[in-house]
Order: sequence, then C-alpha cells, then structure tokens
Amino acid sequence: MDGYDHLDLDEIDFAPVEHDVERLRLLTLGEAYDLLHVLRTVAQEGGTVAGEADRLAREIGARIPSAD
Repeated sequence: MDGYDHLDLDEIDFAPVEHDVERLRLLTLGEAYDLLHVLRTVAQEGGTVAGEADRLAREIGARIPSAD
C-alpha cells in the first residue's frame, strides 16, 4: 500500500502536455534551486520578461521540495 489508493486519476486535472514535444533530462535538485533563484530575480527586477519569469518560477517552485 503506497498511501495513494484513494486517488482517482480520472478526477485529477493534470497540466496539458503536448505529446509530440521532447522533454529534457531532469535537473539536479541543486540546479533546480539555482534556476528558481535566477527566475525569481528576473521576475522581481521587472522588465519585458518579468511576467514569464514569474510564471516559470511558480511552475518550477511547485515541483521541487522546499529548500528550508
């Protein structure tokens, strides 16, 4: 028993994924934290890519464990 028996995968809203897009290899946890730091910095500084940096920071931040 893995503790997930109560989940019904048909009831979960997964993020849409294009199936013909090649996915990159996984980042190390350290690389993910570094990338998250850069994205958050860009988002806070403003500019033309701040909105996209903020969106990506939220996506990545939701997928990695807290550094605390």
